[in-house]
Amino acid sequence: MNRNYQQNINVRIGRENDFPLGWLIIGIIAFGAFFSTIANGQTAVQRVESVGFTVSEMDRAIEFYTRVLPFEKVSDKEVWGTDFEHLSGIFGARVRIVRLRLGGEILELTEYLNSNGRPIPVDSRSNDRWFQHIAIIVSDMDRAFEVLRKNKVRFASTAPQTLPQTIPNAAGIRAFYFKDFDNHVLEILQFPAGKGAPKWHDLAKTKKLFLGIDHTAIVIKDTASSLRFYRDSLGLTVAGESMNFGTEQEHLNNVFGARLHITGLRTKEDGIAVEFLEYTAPRDGKPFPGDTRSSDLWHWQTSFITQKAEELSSLLRQNRFDFISSGVISPDGNNFDYRKALLVRDADGHAVRVIEK
Repeated sequence: MNRNYQQNINVRIGRENDFPLGWLIIGIIAFGAFFSTIANGQTAVQRVESVGFTVSEMDRAIEFYTRVLPFEKVSDKEVWGTDFEHLSGIFGARVRIVRLRLGGEILELTEYLNSNGRPIPVDSRSNDRWFQHIAIIVSDMDRAFEVLRKNKVRFASTAPQTLPQTIPNAAGIRAFYFKDFDNHVLEILQFPAGKGAPKWHDLAKTKKLFLGIDHTAIVIKDTASSLRFYRDSLGLTVAGESMNFGTEQEHLNNVFGARLHITGLRTKEDGIAVEFLEYTAPRDGKPFPGDTRSSDLWHWQTSFITQKAEELSSLLRQNRFDFISSGVISPDGNNFDYRKALLVRDADGHAVRVIEK
C-alpha cells in the first residue's frame, strides 16, 4: 500500500471505528485488486495522462487558469473531422483544445466552437453524481485563499477547513472548494509536515504557492460497482479508504449531514490519483444525466495511457460499460497527440478517455 497516498486521502474528515475492521476491508480490497491485475494483464493503464472538462469560452478560461491560478499554456489547437466526431460522439464537432500545466500535471480544456452544450445546473450539489473536481496542492492555505478572495472566485465551501487534532492521521490538513466561471469545482489542499506525498513538501521549499494536481475526485453511487471499472477493468489499485463525517466535512462539501465512504486509487506510475466519493448520507444526490453529451459543461474526462487500446476496449465491452466513442479511434492528422483513443463511461456516467501514444 502506498502509505503517502493513504495519508493523502485522509484529507477528508473523520474516521470511525476503522481499526481493525477498516484494515481488514482494505486487505480484502487489495487482495481483490491483485487478482484483477492478473486477470487484465497488459490491458492495465499506466497513468493518468490528464484531467479535463468542457468550457463555454476558451479565452476566458485561459485568463482564469493562468491569471487567477498559475497554470502555463502547453498547447492550443483546433480539431475537427470524422475521427473526432466518432471519438466525442458529437456530429460535426469542431473544438479548440488547450492544454495547461501546473507542476508536473496537465489540465485539458475543450471548447465546442459550433455545438454549444448545456451549462452546469445552478442547483448542483457536491453529492450529485456528475460532481468531479481536481485537488490542487498549495504551500500556504491562507495565502492561496486570499488570492482566490482577491479575484472574487465563487465559493463552494463555507471557508477553508482545518482537520481537528482528534483525527491523528489527518490532523492539520486544510482544504477548500471553489468554482471557476463555468461552475466547475476545484479544490485547494495543504498538507502539514509528515502528511501527503513527499514531492509536495519538496515543491513547497521552492516558495511556489500553487504546486500541482494531486488527484481528481468523483461522486459515485456504489464503491463495488466503481471498482469493477477502475480496478478490475483499468487495473488501478486501491491505496486506502476511510469513512468521513463531521462538521468540517459538511462545511467543506457544503452538504448538511454529509457522511462519505472515500476510496483512493492509484495507477502503476506516479501522478494524478483517482478518488471515489460515495455519500452514505444524505442519499439524495441526483444521478448522472443519461442524455449527457461531450459538449455539456459538466462533462469531465479523466485520460489514461495504455499500451493496449484494442485489448482494453474489448475488456470494457465485455464488462458492459457504455461507450461514447464508436470504438477505438485511430485518428489521421497532426492535430492529435495520440495514435489511438476511446471514450467510455464508468458505472455512474463519468467519462474516461483511454489513449495509446
